[in-house]
Amino acid sequence: MSDSPAKPAANSGSGSAAAFGKPPESPTASKDVTSPGDLQQGPADEPDHPHLEIDHDEDAEDNYDADSAYVSLDGSSRTGSITSSITNYVYENGRRYHAYRSGQYVLPNDEDEQERLDLQHHIWLLLLHGSLYTAPLNVPDESDSGSEYRILDLGCGTGIWAMDIADQHPRASVFGVDLSPIQPEWVPGNCRFHVDDYEDDWTYRPDEAFDYIHGRALGGTVADWGRFYRQVRTHLKPGGYCEMQEYDAWIFSDDDSFDRAPWTKEWVTKLDDASKMFGKQINVANRHKQWMIDAGFEDVQEKVIRIPIGPWAKDPHLKELGRFEQLHMQMSVASHTPALFTRVHSYTEQQCQVLIEGVKREFRNRDLRLITIYRFISGRSPGPPPPEL
Repeated sequence: MSDSPAKPAANSGSGSAAAFGKPPESPTASKDVTSPGDLQQGPADEPDHPHLEIDHDEDAEDNYDADSAYVSLDGSSRTGSITSSITNYVYENGRRYHAYRSGQYVLPNDEDEQERLDLQHHIWLLLLHGSLYTAPLNVPDESDSGSEYRILDLGCGTGIWAMDIADQHPRASVFGVDLSPIQPEWVPGNCRFHVDDYEDDWTYRPDEAFDYIHGRALGGTVADWGRFYRQVRTHLKPGGYCEMQEYDAWIFSDDDSFDRAPWTKEWVTKLDDASKMFGKQINVANRHKQWMIDAGFEDVQEKVIRIPIGPWAKDPHLKELGRFEQLHMQMSVASHTPALFTRVHSYTEQQCQVLIEGVKREFRNRDLRLITIYRFISGRSPGPPPPEL
């Protein structure tokens, strides 16, 4: 196999319970594709972040090259009782995609993707040392007989975060929304899931406003983030919190590792380009803080954590995170690549697989010190936005 990234084919392509109503008019997908550097800060632009310290005595038993790290996660078997129009899934490039609003979301919903989402949930928990959120929530306990505390989880995926917070706060009412009905049937009594599209107009009544609205890894799912945050603020109670948990769809390094990873560099660059041409840019995590401020949220906070891809960091916590993130990123490249690269860049399925394997090989390379960035952004709503906002 060649050591250089694969090239695409020569021809060009294009790519109530529920309370979301009529979808807005779709904006025209941008054709002005700028370089990733125009929107994304790299390590050289983030001087406040200290370099990750390398463990030069790293245990040789940390096998970067072992694909055997792919193991089944508990709870990956999902069932649901839903109409056939929603479960009549689309199959493409060997992966399974959602049927409801088909084509609006470019990641699969099959068993492999569900295992990736559950693994990433474990990473989010490790990042926060077991906590599910960073916002200063005041969730009532079981002895509190006050008003209902309502939580909305946007893009809930397998439902694991929603179920965890429902278990943690039994007095809260938790609602999860996703395009795919891949959540389990047996859930906590205070947790409900609905198949719907949060890009539609939200139709919750004023008495159904939420105390906390949560979204995780929503990059690449929204065409108009200004409108998204206006709707979030509209449907939060005064003093309610919004929190986005995001990761940068980019790879960094403190040394020249990124420049020595041509497959990875090709992948993230073309992934971001394709998502912009699709009309829903994926590499936007570092813009959420300003979007919240622009939407009128108060006390906006951002927690930024840089973690290694692989167990090469000296810090024990980062070393553990690196082991999981190395596995997660190998699963992630397999999920993020097929739809965008075939629909937008006109790659064949075989070319996608060659690229995927090249990137995965670099993620396992012991000589590369690659880094990912996770972000937690929260803000408080002063109340519904004025009409002109």
